[in-house]
Amino acid sequence: MPRSAGVQAWLQHPVAKPVVFVLALLPLAWLVVGAVGGGLGANPAEALIRALGDWALRFLCLVLAVTPLRVWAGWPALARFRRMLGLFVFFYALLHLLAYAWFDMGLELQDIARDIAKRPFILVGMLAWVLLAVLAATSLQRAMRWLGGRRWQALHRSVYVVALLALLHFYWMRSGKNDHAEVLVYAAVLGGLLAWRLWRAWPQGKHLEYP
Repeated sequence: MPRSAGVQAWLQHPVAKPVVFVLALLPLAWLVVGAVGGGLGANPAEALIRALGDWALRFLCLVLAVTPLRVWAGWPALARFRRMLGLFVFFYALLHLLAYAWFDMGLELQDIARDIAKRPFILVGMLAWVLLAVLAATSLQRAMRWLGGRRWQALHRSVYVVALLALLHFYWMRSGKNDHAEVLVYAAVLGGLLAWRLWRAWPQGKHLEYP
C-alpha cells in the first residue's frame, strides 16, 4: 500500500478523531501541570495568558493548513478534522480571554471594558474572539441547513479576518517588548496559507475557498 494511501486509511479510521482530540488537549494539560508545579516562571499568570493565546493562534494556522495539505498530499479525509480543530481555536481563545479577565482584571467587568477601550491590541483581540464565537456557534450541520450552504460558506470565510486580527493583536502585544521574531514566523505562515488560496481562486475568478 502506498504511504499516502496508508495515511489516508488511518485518517478515516474511527480512532483517528479521538486521538486528535486528545493531542489537541495536551497543550492545556502541559500548562495546568506547569501552573500547579510552579513551572511557568516568575509570573505564571502572564505566562499562562500568553501561552493560551499562542496555542489559539497555532490551532488557527492548523485549521487554515487543512485544505492546502489535503490537496497537496492527496488526503481528502483531513477535511473531517477541520471542524474539530476550528472549535479548538475557539476553545483556546476562550481560555486566553478568561485568563486575562481573571488574572489581569480580577473579573471586574467595568475594568475590563475600560481596558478594552484604552488598549487597541485588546480591542482587536476581542473583535477576533467575537468572530470566532460566531463561527463556533454556526459550525454545526443544523446551522448550515438554517443559513444555507452559500451564506454559511460566506460567513465562515471570515476566518481570514480572524487570522488578520489575531496576527495584529499578537504584533501589538509583542511590540511593547520589541519582540518580533515569532510575529514574523506567524505572519509568514498565515501569509503563505492565504496566498495559496488566492492563487487557487484567481485563475477561475472564484471566491476565496472555505478553509
